Amino acid sequence: MAYEIEMLNITKEFPGIKANDNVTLKVKKGSIHALLGENGAGKSTLMSILFGLYKQDEGIIKIKGEEVSIEDPNDATKLGIGMVHQHFKLVETFTVAQNIILGSEPTTKANTIDYATVNKKIKEISEQYKLEVDPTAKIEDISVGAQQRVEILKMLYRNSDILIFDEPTAVLTPQEITELMQIMRNLISEGKTIILITHKLKEIMEVADEVTVLRRGRYIDTVSIEGASERSLAELMVGREVDFQVEKPEQEAGDVVLEIKGLSVNDFRDLPAVRDLTIEVHAGEILGIAGIDGNGQDELIYALSGLSKFESGQIILNGEDISKTSIKNRTNKGLGHIPADRHKYGLILDFSLEENLIVHDYNTKRFSNAGVLANKRIRSHAEGLISEFDIRSGQGARSETRSMSGGNQQKAIIAREIDKSPSCLLVVQPTRGLDVGAIEYIHSRIVEERNNGKAILLISYELDEILALSDRIAVLSDGKITGIVKPEETNENDLGLMMAGISQEELVHA
Repeated sequence: MAYEIEMLNITKEFPGIKANDNVTLKVKKGSIHALLGENGAGKSTLMSILFGLYKQDEGIIKIKGEEVSIEDPNDATKLGIGMVHQHFKLVETFTVAQNIILGSEPTTKANTIDYATVNKKIKEISEQYKLEVDPTAKIEDISVGAQQRVEILKMLYRNSDILIFDEPTAVLTPQEITELMQIMRNLISEGKTIILITHKLKEIMEVADEVTVLRRGRYIDTVSIEGASERSLAELMVGREVDFQVEKPEQEAGDVVLEIKGLSVNDFRDLPAVRDLTIEVHAGEILGIAGIDGNGQDELIYALSGLSKFESGQIILNGEDISKTSIKNRTNKGLGHIPADRHKYGLILDFSLEENLIVHDYNTKRFSNAGVLANKRIRSHAEGLISEFDIRSGQGARSETRSMSGGNQQKAIIAREIDKSPSCLLVVQPTRGLDVGAIEYIHSRIVEERNNGKAILLISYELDEILALSDRIAVLSDGKITGIVKPEETNENDLGLMMAGISQEELVHA
């Protein structure tokens, strides 16, 4: 059997943790090979080794049967290996063409960039692989789906034969996900080989040929998709049976907890992002907001949490206008926040895990005495949350938060915010990057908060999550609500159309 990629007996250690423990991955040429595992299972580390971001401690790598040494991403590029990262590596103020050629700019005899040749080559590649982009458009002016196609074109422009996709559908609409799946099939038909890192079992079943499962840094199995099921893959991944159904008992919503009246918010360029938005969130209710990334969700949450000012409107929490109060004051009055960007707004990465778990309350009697931190109580509190939320780290409560996997960083934020038991919880992308076992647990905790009478505003780009958790769904497009529906009265296709700007009334009369 000829393999395009062989990673044999790979071991990689970091302080306090063995990220890859004698892992072997073999990928057939012209196939889509999925890499599946829990948070902290070692998937990203393994792919970072293949792409040259890390160097393995033990083991060898073979490309097309030849043993190779990959010291950095330039070595990987020379070997035909490209990577589409979960967070796109694009310069927003540059054009599509400028991003694609960045670092390998072709020049004329006059030492200027030969854009005529560049645009011609980009157009040829676009047509060959059915990737529709305008080379002259600025990144900041194109959709998220188009930005992802630019990332793919960057790899193809550099003649990559091995393409690594890291959580590629995290910010796409259902329609864009369908398009991406077709793009992957087109790439395979042209002789490319794809490694797909994803937590979405449905997508693996739809597009992959084989899947390799890792658990806690170790190789578990490689199976063919033929004969596999979402349930069997989930059990391989977490080592136990997983319940895919969210148990959410019916209950009457209570009083209005969060009232947003005529809210208008501008973005960082001072352009309208949220337009005269009015919604209410009740006690004992999860109000889900569905929408394509970049349609005002960030600005809405920044305004509600106090991270940014807004142009007009009111924010009322438990009957009190909090529009002009500080972030700390909003937190003290019962507003919790699980942010989308865990690094920028959720954690202080150079602090320890136990310090991050008390950032809201470090100055209270619970964790300090006369201004001096009570370290034993802080440690005990952290260890309780680590156990309850299964937060994994190399050195437990003392671990530097920066050293933890993204999924475990996310679980730390969720643990901290739920532990405070706020009356209203702003929840943004709560399970982004989490495995099915962690998703199952986080969903159950969010629903538990709802059952206990808390008001929850949920923003997620995962329509499965919105449909499973929400009691009502408000669809956001271009900063405006295009419809408010109940999950049992809609479907992914209708939500996708409303996310694209078609109003609920237009859908009804279509």
